[in-house]
Amino acid sequence: MIKKLMGTSVAVLAFAGSVLAADMASGPAGSTNWKVSGQLEEACSCDAACPCWMDSKPTRMNCAGGQVIFIDKGTYEGVSLDGLAFGMFGQSPDGQTMMESIGKWPFLYIFLDDKANPAQRKALEAIAMQTTPPAAPPDHTKTFWVPITRTIEGNEHKVRIGDYETFSAHLVEGGMGGATRIVNPPGADPIHKEYQQGKTTAVHYKDGQRNFDWKDTNYMFASFSIDGEEYSKFVQMMMQKMGMEKK
Repeated sequence: MIKKLMGTSVAVLAFAGSVLAADMASGPAGSTNWKVSGQLEEACSCDAACPCWMDSKPTRMNCAGGQVIFIDKGTYEGVSLDGLAFGMFGQSPDGQTMMESIGKWPFLYIFLDDKANPAQRKALEAIAMQTTPPAAPPDHTKTFWVPITRTIEGNEHKVRIGDYETFSAHLVEGGMGGATRIVNPPGADPIHKEYQQGKTTAVHYKDGQRNFDWKDTNYMFASFSIDGEEYSKFVQMMMQKMGMEKK
């Protein structure tokens, strides 16, 4: 129990520290004057439903995968972000829960939509900084500007992140009909406070060091509306829970 609380504390404080650093920074990265509505597309190597969101260990030795945020409507300090996207892909260390692993991932790649103009690029980077936990050390974290696309054909969602990742996935029906939904899991943040559960048809990822291929693994989809104030309050709430209320 003590070990679990310590792991949760490290994860929360790491995430809180990154967001609070952005809050206190000068310039656009410190702004909470933003709002985004859109969809989350997420796929990983765990069996569905991914146990990492329940603060349990991954199905395999580790959890590898990523998410993409497709923005329908968005603004950051008056800059429109309509129609843009950003995402990430990473891998947790072997044999650790997600809470225990934050800050120790062997790599974390952040992907930003290359359609963005210079002002939009600054805005996307700032929002990514505020909404992505510092899962890997700085020297293992990289940012890339790539095309990010999605097509929906019937029930199948197909996502491409440049030449790095493609995945195809679909939702699964609940036992009582309708979508299978997971609400407020232990690992929830404002984007993941409620999501629909599915399975992948295929996942392909490659970079200079890794080559992954999966199928029938975890897939998550959500429609959401979030803003900078909500994220700031979320971080403060997490710090209060750990006895570290911001003064």
